[in-house]
Amino acid sequence: MKYIIICLLLSFSFGVTAKIKVGADQQERLVPLLRNKRVGLVVNHTSVLSISKVHLLDTLLNQGIKVQAIFAPEHGFRGEADAGESVKNSRDVKTGVPVISLYGNNKKPTVEQFSNIDILVFDIQDVGARFYTYISTLFYVMQTCSESHKPIIILDRPNPNDYVDGPIMQDGLKSFVGLLPLPVLHGLTVGELAQMIVGERWCGVEGPKMMVIPILGWEHGDKYSLPIKPSPNLPNDVAIAYYPSLCFFEATRFSIGRGTTFPFQVIGYPDKKYGNFCFVPHSLPGFDRNPLQKDQRCYGIDLRQSVPPCGLSLKYLLYFYHKSDLGRKFFSSPSFFDRLMGNSQVRIDIINGEDESFIRNRWHKELVEYREMRKKYLLYPDMR
Repeated sequence: MKYIIICLLLSFSFGVTAKIKVGADQQERLVPLLRNKRVGLVVNHTSVLSISKVHLLDTLLNQGIKVQAIFAPEHGFRGEADAGESVKNSRDVKTGVPVISLYGNNKKPTVEQFSNIDILVFDIQDVGARFYTYISTLFYVMQTCSESHKPIIILDRPNPNDYVDGPIMQDGLKSFVGLLPLPVLHGLTVGELAQMIVGERWCGVEGPKMMVIPILGWEHGDKYSLPIKPSPNLPNDVAIAYYPSLCFFEATRFSIGRGTTFPFQVIGYPDKKYGNFCFVPHSLPGFDRNPLQKDQRCYGIDLRQSVPPCGLSLKYLLYFYHKSDLGRKFFSSPSFFDRLMGNSQVRIDIINGEDESFIRNRWHKELVEYREMRKKYLLYPDMR
């Protein structure tokens, strides 16, 4: 095994009241590893140190580290691009460092794009869902690190949706919203997932030389409120908690609040039969410029004051499916729904009238197997 883990856990007392130090906060350990090296950063707007509130790029440049390139994921380096919007190569206005887009035609960096760096650093906040594309970017950069024989350092951050739930991705449904054989909620930090990618040889026989700088003061099951919204349409803890369950509506004509200031916290459609709560999606810079049901009054439910599910829930999807009486036409994009779910059987079961208990039972066995495999790659205690 070629990867190395900086393991500081033995000398630190974990607990929900302890102060969390994410990987990026541990500059005393990171900077010596980067001295006199040409550095590439896979970062976005969440790559900020906890105390100083300064971006990792600026922090490293201020310490004399030679940052050669920034590799930007979906939503761009500053996190301002809409979901699905192509991000172009550019230069960071503040520092002049070249920004290479990894969202658009070039989702996987080329070996040539790594030719002027000696080492890569990955520091992006994930939300724990398989279809959240930052982990697809992680997988692709790890592949290129392996192919170009460049080491990678993962700066770890907590998982705010720290559950294991949902069906495992089927091989025939792989896409950028699901590249790896993970459940919908994978229950890992990015550092742990990187270990799994290497350990299971998903990016090659050997995988890249890798180092993880782990979180201090956090363990699985601890609640974690993100200090910075991870993407334009996940503005708060409620949206993040509902995201794994509501994302499937993206393959229907039902709005989940894109084009409002409360996305992933409401569900609605332009028909009064769906509920008394109403909202109107508009073109909204910073959230969504061209939302579904734009300028249409939608009726449905408001989830902002409700208790989010602890994991994945199908009840909202099943409720609106049955309320619609549309049958299979409820799924405006069946293929996209299947790619999001990572499984085609769930949609068929819904159409056949099966309940949530029946559907969940189908993925029970594979989840048991996944949980057992997951244990090998945990960096933090999980007593649940």
